[in-house]
Amino acid sequence: MLLRRLLAGTFVTAGALHFVKPKPYEAIMPPYLPAHRELVYLSGLAEMAGGAGMIPRATRRPAGWFLIATLVAIFPANLHMALHPDRYPQVPGGKAALWARLPLQAVFVAWVLRAMRDER
Repeated sequence: MLLRRLLAGTFVTAGALHFVKPKPYEAIMPPYLPAHRELVYLSGLAEMAGGAGMIPRATRRPAGWFLIATLVAIFPANLHMALHPDRYPQVPGGKAALWARLPLQAVFVAWVLRAMRDER
C-alpha cells in the first residue's frame, strides 16, 4: 500500500510539474517531435491520470498499464538526450546522467508492476 501511494504521489507530482514549469520539459524535447508545449502537457496529464488511477482498486491495473505505456512512449526522448548530450547542457550530471536515466525507466516499470498487484 505504501509503495503504491508513493508511486501515485511521484507520478501525480511529476505530471503537475509539466504544467507548473513546462519550459524545462520543452527544452528536452527532441527536435523531430512537433507541438512541444502540447506534448509536454499531454505527457504531464498522462502521468497525473496514471498516478491517480493507481489508488482505487478498480482502476489500478488499467492505470498501471497506462503508466507503463507512458514510460515506453517517453523512452525515445530519453534516448535522444543520451545520444545528443551536447544539446542538453542544462541537465545536471551531463552525459553520464543522461545515460543513467535510461535503465531508470526499467526501474519505474518494475515499480508500477509491483504496485499493480492486489494485496488481498
